[in-house]
Amino acid sequence: MDINEYARGYEAATKYFADRVAGLSDSDLDRSRPGEWSPRQVIHHVADSEAQSYARLRRLIAEPAGSAIQGYDEAGWGKNQTLGYKELPIANSLAVYLAVRASSLDIIKRLKMEDLERYGEHTERGRYTVQHWLEVYTRHPLDHVEQIMSALAD
Repeated sequence: MDINEYARGYEAATKYFADRVAGLSDSDLDRSRPGEWSPRQVIHHVADSEAQSYARLRRLIAEPAGSAIQGYDEAGWGKNQTLGYKELPIANSLAVYLAVRASSLDIIKRLKMEDLERYGEHTERGRYTVQHWLEVYTRHPLDHVEQIMSALAD
């Protein structure tokens, strides 16, 4: 796979997620299976995760090899009342998602194949390369569309 293919996959995943959540009604946003996140919570999570990914990519590219890539407690963020995953409108989170994905796509398009091996040390996962970042964050919104569709299927 070359950089252009990575970029196209990343861009397609971005659009797929945005298109799928754009048509959700207010009642859809709050449907969930017991013990699982609602589409609203998933959308807020995706925005926060993408904001983390934005910083991670830049660290991987600009900082010395082996620099720390900080993990975070996704479940804790989702439960935090102040972060409002259960009740805040999704408009700002969608705007964050689209903005950081567009900005990261600009960077992806500038990568060289050798950049894929640049790495940091993830606090939870160990060695973390640019290629791994690309694979994770291309798949991330697709996985969450499946989660949202599953919540709406009941």
